[in-house]
Amino acid sequence: MDDQELLFGRELTKEELRNVDASILERAEKKAGFSLVKGTPVCSRCGTSNKKSLVSAPCFCGGKCFYCADCLNMGKIKACTELYHLPEANRFETIPGPVLEWQGQLSPEQERASKEIIATVKGKQTRLIWAVAGSGKTEMIFAGIADCLKQNGRVCIASPRVDVCLELAPRIRQAFPLVPLALLYGGAEESYRYTPLVIATTHQLLRFREAFDLLIIDEIDSFPYHNDDALQFGAQKSRKKESALIYLTATPSREMQKEIKNRELTATILPARYHKYPLPEPKCLWVGDWRKAIAKKNSRTKFMLLIRRQLESGRRFLLFLPHIRLMESLEIWMRELFPEKKFTSVSAADPEREEKVKRMRSEEYDFLMTTTILERGVTFRDIDVFVLGTEDRVFTESSLVQIAGRAGRHKDFPTGLVVYGHYGKTKALKGAVRQIKEMNSEARKRGLLHGPMPVL
Repeated sequence: MDDQELLFGRELTKEELRNVDASILERAEKKAGFSLVKGTPVCSRCGTSNKKSLVSAPCFCGGKCFYCADCLNMGKIKACTELYHLPEANRFETIPGPVLEWQGQLSPEQERASKEIIATVKGKQTRLIWAVAGSGKTEMIFAGIADCLKQNGRVCIASPRVDVCLELAPRIRQAFPLVPLALLYGGAEESYRYTPLVIATTHQLLRFREAFDLLIIDEIDSFPYHNDDALQFGAQKSRKKESALIYLTATPSREMQKEIKNRELTATILPARYHKYPLPEPKCLWVGDWRKAIAKKNSRTKFMLLIRRQLESGRRFLLFLPHIRLMESLEIWMRELFPEKKFTSVSAADPEREEKVKRMRSEEYDFLMTTTILERGVTFRDIDVFVLGTEDRVFTESSLVQIAGRAGRHKDFPTGLVVYGHYGKTKALKGAVRQIKEMNSEARKRGLLHGPMPVL
């Protein structure tokens, strides 16, 4: 990669370009780290204008300098910073063979969505794909990606979650084996490469400017993207002025649903999974004061009896908990109760998370305890799902729907048990159950399901 390719469609500081030839920096467009909008400083990288996010600090420039705290994790943008940019050149080598080599078969509903995505790409428009968890969203976007790449366009698939990017990358590489692909996320071992196809976390989009002809954002309702103005600004900044934008989610926000209803946002809605079995409908189980039960090691609670029966049945499962400390306490106790069982726990803070998920996928564990970090973007072949403490505010309606969506995803194992263990039903819990039932009802009305919900 030559030096200028590092800057095509990107916006970087001089510190990030310390090894780039000076002549390229001279040719590059330069922008101040902050611009003034109606007298208010606005960060050029993340769009933040919140005065509380501007931190005064001593600086080598000698002036009254400050930096942006909102995008500090991507490197410091100061009042004296200059950002360098070269316009996207789409200078890619011709792909020596078929762009898309995926040979799978789409369902009629997937095919409909795929065609609408292609039309959106060609028309450089915006579309939301609202598809239930396990509907095969990834396969639906293949043809649209291929269409853009064939026109020498640049494509980015972005997600707020690193786990989703890591899960997605091998599937995209398998479908597009001849297309150079860069995988970008914080702490990635792979250095940046100039490629026509990019998979990145939404944080990484902050370093791009008018780069992509097609931007696909997966899991748009996921933390931290859904309530982070800086990430949403970065996503829009990363697109060319004339480009296509595809949103993917199983759980759009109420605001998005309102936009769909008011015909302000074009949407494709898929209420059924590709294998035509209904979504597993959660069972709500009152478990009492489960925190106290863990502290006192009371093994006669409803939830612990459920766990014991599950282990006796031999069916593997995921156990979601709201907080790391509670999970760690429960893990210690369960090792005392079930010393012969193989299990572990994962969280966002776990450096071995990726390896543990792989081991669960290869069926080395009887069960896996997890925080909401695994609520989306991961697929296991045959799994049941339990949630303990759904009354906790961390379990939003969206989160609970996504968690339930881990069960019954595989065509050979299309059913599964989902249990919401609670110490009082919340609005989020009721909303999640209602949303899942409504999607099943809509799918049944459209004739998209094989038959009635199986009894487990």
